[in-house]
Amino acid sequence: MKTLVDPANALVRGLSAIRTEFHVPQGFAPEILAAADAAAARVPDAHADRTALPFVTLDPASSTDLDQAFTIEAAGSDLLLHYAIADIGWFVRDGDPVDIEAWERGTTLYLPDGKAPLYPPVLSQGAASLLPDGPRPAIIFTVRVAPDGGVRLDGAERALIRSRAKLAYDSVTEAELPPGFAELSRRIAEAEAARGAARVDPPEQEVERLAEGGYTLRFRPRLQSEEQNSALSLATNMAVADAMIAHHTGLFRVMGRPSPKSVDRLRHEAGALGIDWPADQPLESLERSLDPADARHAAFMLAIRRAGDGASYMPWREDQAPWHSAVAAAYAHATAPLRRLADRYVVETVLAIANGRPVPDAAQAAFAKLPRVMARADARSGQIERAVIDLAEAVMLQGREGERFEAVVTDVDPRGARIRLCGQPIVARIAATDVGPGDRLTLRLSEADPGRRTLTFDTA
Repeated sequence: MKTLVDPANALVRGLSAIRTEFHVPQGFAPEILAAADAAAARVPDAHADRTALPFVTLDPASSTDLDQAFTIEAAGSDLLLHYAIADIGWFVRDGDPVDIEAWERGTTLYLPDGKAPLYPPVLSQGAASLLPDGPRPAIIFTVRVAPDGGVRLDGAERALIRSRAKLAYDSVTEAELPPGFAELSRRIAEAEAARGAARVDPPEQEVERLAEGGYTLRFRPRLQSEEQNSALSLATNMAVADAMIAHHTGLFRVMGRPSPKSVDRLRHEAGALGIDWPADQPLESLERSLDPADARHAAFMLAIRRAGDGASYMPWREDQAPWHSAVAAAYAHATAPLRRLADRYVVETVLAIANGRPVPDAAQAAFAKLPRVMARADARSGQIERAVIDLAEAVMLQGREGERFEAVVTDVDPRGARIRLCGQPIVARIAATDVGPGDRLTLRLSEADPGRRTLTFDTA
């Protein structure tokens, strides 16, 4: 991990320019803040008292918008996952100023120098966050996990909880986690393998602000604690999806598999990267064997991600069953309501279903509109993320024009070749079409321009 050398503060200026270019909201209007203050004062009076349950949270150390808390108990051979979700729906009413602004934003936007939250901080980092400083309102989904990893929603209720600890991915110990945490994660992982799921995440390229000042650019593989924690969210979101399907309603996260033509191209890329892929081995099986710490495997994982059409949202339809290929099951988003608008309506829907009540009209109406709103928000989030990375890469190499770098080709398309610099957390594009995935090149940096967020390489 290396700190970016940025004596001219090009990164600071560039981040400001990105905020302007992509219309990143700067705070909230006074009337929205006033409405949020009033909402934060609402007393949770429709919530059961579950403060005796030993809930904990597990997130990045710096997070304060805590969507989930959990505890686990044994029920014979089954495990009961009590997954508490921040009850933002208790504070935000349909059509109020906070709700209207959330529909404009869609998601929380993240930049290295700060985020633009979906809801005002008094709610998202205060009254609605599951912080360990007192009773907090939540919606508890109780998910039954069988020995074979099968999941079922056993119930949902509004409740007051008290988190015992705010645990962090990079420092948590096994003793701090509820008994059954590792076993539950193992069951979910084995069930994924049995279904042929391919939920494999390549290393993320990210820019991180350092506590001592400055920034760093790196590839960040997921930590084991992060992978295990994601199993809890996966189990809950699958159980929620099944509950909505049974009642012919809801909003689902869907994604198709790469086409046969794309799979053929991936076989060529695997060969170029020196990855053994037997002719009779399905892509899903190969994906589960990939190691993101291996640069060749990481490059191939990125190629697989680009080979599909990406994930999207779909409301319930009688003529089309929802399916997420990476999960190999029906799947929904319900576990991050402080950061995603759609989750709020899914949570309220499942709460109604589990307690024999009609689905709220506002949720039914929202499901028809949310796919477009969330697609727009996801697109803007992706554009901002890419712009931040491009800026950091240009700052990192500014002043090194003329130097030569070893690189590996990771993908080729009509626009040229995508390359990864060896030994540097930098992915770029060059105007070359006579190369293939896995080829090693020597490149000369001709220009690094933080103002335009571009790198230009020539083949040496």
